[in-house]
Amino acid sequence: MKFTTGSAILKFTWQILLLGMPWFAIPGYAQTRAYVTNTSGTVSVIDTSTNKTVATIPVGIFPSGVAITPDGTRAYVANIINSISVIDTGTNSVFATIPSGQFPTGLAITPDGSRAYVVNQFLTNGVNTVSVIDTLTNTIVATISVGRGPVEVAITPDGSRAYVPNQQDFTISVIDTGTNTVVTTIPVVGAAGIAITPDGTRAYVTSPGEGTVSVIDTATNVVLATLLLGTNENPFGVAITPDGSRAYVTLNALNIVSVIDTATNTVVATTPVGLSPIGVAITPNGRQAYVTNDGSNTLSVVDSATNAVTATLKVGIGPNAIAITPGIGPPTKINQCKQGGWRIFTIPREFKNQGSCVSFVNTGRE
Repeated sequence: MKFTTGSAILKFTWQILLLGMPWFAIPGYAQTRAYVTNTSGTVSVIDTSTNKTVATIPVGIFPSGVAITPDGTRAYVANIINSISVIDTGTNSVFATIPSGQFPTGLAITPDGSRAYVVNQFLTNGVNTVSVIDTLTNTIVATISVGRGPVEVAITPDGSRAYVPNQQDFTISVIDTGTNTVVTTIPVVGAAGIAITPDGTRAYVTSPGEGTVSVIDTATNVVLATLLLGTNENPFGVAITPDGSRAYVTLNALNIVSVIDTATNTVVATTPVGLSPIGVAITPNGRQAYVTNDGSNTLSVVDSATNAVTATLKVGIGPNAIAITPGIGPPTKINQCKQGGWRIFTIPREFKNQGSCVSFVNTGRE
């Protein structure tokens, strides 16, 4: 089959339609996956529409952090024994391994997908660092000195700043991503997990030892409020809903998730989950929160409307970090298709600017 002309492409499109495969089925671009790191050395991949495990991927030793590129095609996994595994989410296989700093834990990817920022918790030449990875070449292009014991990292929606909680000196290092330098250091009562609101105006920082969540104004880099969730409750993971109205915080010692109203900065709900919850992530539509339970080797699915657990899923041993692929609609540009695919427009006219990425198959017919 020839496909060098527009008519051939149109003909191929009609072949697809005649075979009963409309554009929205080739493939499911709104489909999302949850990627869960297990300390046993694997990543569990969950289809969030069915809550079934669709893949288990071997990675490095003791994976502890995961982040997904904005286009959903790559997952970067921090392995504590000094490496980063890069997963192709189309094949769910590792296609690159990047040497890292000492004891990499958290990582985040810039909104344009060009850089991954990885915190290295152990000292390198007497300092703690953040490694900056060029995602095109998968090489480290910068190393930034930060505070003592960095744990996580979050990047503002405009990509201009990276916020790094330093657990050992109770500070947040704020990095200018344009220059890859620390531009300010914010004192807090404690530091571990971090999430930034979708509008970029607030950062929520958990402190396991102090049982608090600090709320930072990102315009002034000043702490606006410190919420006491309770002593010895070990708040750690934090995620914010896409509309910015709620923050979900895992309380490791109590086996619950606290839900914070970000308008009032008060706890409006608590949800019992599995044993020793650590990570939490929200689906792109905001309807579910997925919580990793390190002590029970499970994933709790929380309905954000009722804040009740609707499913409990078995995953690998020691699940900790979690990231969910973005909800990507039908492609509107040819470069949104993976290698080997083309963007196909369909009829009728109402489908303008909605296409599908397909791989050409030789049917034996012209």
